[in-house]
Amino acid sequence: MRIPYIAGNWKMHKTVGEAEALARELVRGLEHVDRKVMIAPAFTALPAVKRQLEGSHILLGAQNMGPEEKGAHTGEVSVLMLKDLGVDVVILGHSERRHVYGESDDLVNQKVRLALAHGLDVVLCVGETLEEREGGITDQVVERQVTAGLRDVDEKQLGSITLAYEPVWAIGTGKTATPQDADRTHRVIRALVGRLFGASAAEAMVIQYGGSVKPGNAGDLMAMEHVDGLLVGGASLEAASFLPIVKYEQGR
Repeated sequence: MRIPYIAGNWKMHKTVGEAEALARELVRGLEHVDRKVMIAPAFTALPAVKRQLEGSHILLGAQNMGPEEKGAHTGEVSVLMLKDLGVDVVILGHSERRHVYGESDDLVNQKVRLALAHGLDVVLCVGETLEEREGGITDQVVERQVTAGLRDVDEKQLGSITLAYEPVWAIGTGKTATPQDADRTHRVIRALVGRLFGASAAEAMVIQYGGSVKPGNAGDLMAMEHVDGLLVGGASLEAASFLPIVKYEQGR
């Protein structure tokens, strides 16, 4: 039984005070929600948000991390630093990291293995560009990214990994893959996990959808057989929009 998993990626938004205020609202609003919820504020707000989440079931996520434990890596934040702050989960391979900052499949895999080695859970993001989608190679792109991202990952570690399908053309554009399109690609991903790790691993794998998720489409997306959760960007920046997404059944 896959537990629904809703995550909010706040990206480069919110001062520390703003992040604290939103975290407090979410703690109050999600007190009796029984599903898995994670929020990922900016690095600067992690300690303050962690304090607000104490005693709640909401997980603290980081939006990225460096590929090494320590060293001469100006501007990076290491896995040891994230652990020290009480981070539970790290988002890796987000399309903005891949396509804006040039992170390769190999670099993403290096980060995945490092995070797992230090006991962090991982949300591993994959997805195609508009050009790739129009070229009919969505499946090939997603399969390449998943295969590379999970390279040298032990089957015993899969329980610490969530896959997130986020078509690049749908992120922040207002465009969303139809629930049926999302489910079809999630089915492709699940089948690949089955080929790589076996049927039971594939059945257990939680696969989120990300890309212009809103209160109005969350329920329809979550109704799909292979959509197990949502990775929410802009709509996670306000309690008024994120809470209805987490409580998606109430909007259907």
